[in-house]
Amino acid sequence: MKAALVIMAAGLGSRYGGNKQVDGVGPGGEALMEYAIYDAIRAGFTKIVLIVKPEIVELVDRLCGAWLKTAKTLKGEPVEVSYVFQEYDSVPDFYAIPSQRTKPFGTVHAVLCAKDCVQEPFCVINADDYYGAEAYCTMYETLLTMEEKGKAAMVGYLLKNTVSENGAVTRGICHGENGMLQEIRETTGIRVLQDGTIADTSGDVAVPLDRETVVSMNFWGFQPSIFPVMEQYFHAFLRRLAPEEIKAECLLPVMVGDLVNRGELQVQILPTAGRWFGMTYQEDRGTVEQELRKYHERGVYPPMLQM
Repeated sequence: MKAALVIMAAGLGSRYGGNKQVDGVGPGGEALMEYAIYDAIRAGFTKIVLIVKPEIVELVDRLCGAWLKTAKTLKGEPVEVSYVFQEYDSVPDFYAIPSQRTKPFGTVHAVLCAKDCVQEPFCVINADDYYGAEAYCTMYETLLTMEEKGKAAMVGYLLKNTVSENGAVTRGICHGENGMLQEIRETTGIRVLQDGTIADTSGDVAVPLDRETVVSMNFWGFQPSIFPVMEQYFHAFLRRLAPEEIKAECLLPVMVGDLVNRGELQVQILPTAGRWFGMTYQEDRGTVEQELRKYHERGVYPPMLQM
């Protein structure tokens, strides 16, 4: 079955201080998105869609474009590759973009920018996150049997496997029942405290969080029928947006949570005990380099990530 991997690589990386999507952290200078592509193709995905900023497309193409041109699917066919831009010209005409705005409009808008390239079931991920090979296999198998309308899936990670020692992070705290998502709450200010506990520190008082709590790391599976729903949701977001809200973003976890609450979407939670890691802060870079080096040394990945 054909399935697409949609990689969101157009964020600003303000806390990291640069284009972390293309930062070479593997032993051979590989970016994290290259591991995602490698794992996804091995799992069965047949198309790669890269959502980028125009100013980094050449760099992205130099990083992974060459080997993608010769990459083969599990059936030995060429892997389809598309680049799309997340730009303001894709925002509907009814919305006047404030002159002071510099941020993109968030992950819902990013995925909408790829709608003309995606006609098959697809998975959405962040470019600057490492999710592990198991997650792509599990998602691909789920997409094989997912119903066309009103269904979605997410890979759920344990909170303890997703935090940073270098500062606060934002996570989608999930509540499920019988393997189905009931609620997702985007939570900022999640920190590892000095005693090793994890807490929500966004308020005046730190609220302890269960280390085994399931969280969303923006690893979603959808059918293409989600695009009209997503477009309607994004337009409603823009209509509510005040002119002074120049940093507001329309986010996938919030959208999914709202659709679940309204009974318009059923989301299967695909649990994994695998470790997620990424680069929220520059200080995270060293940890990521060490973890990737271990995977190469254990033979999880070959010396060079080429198909």
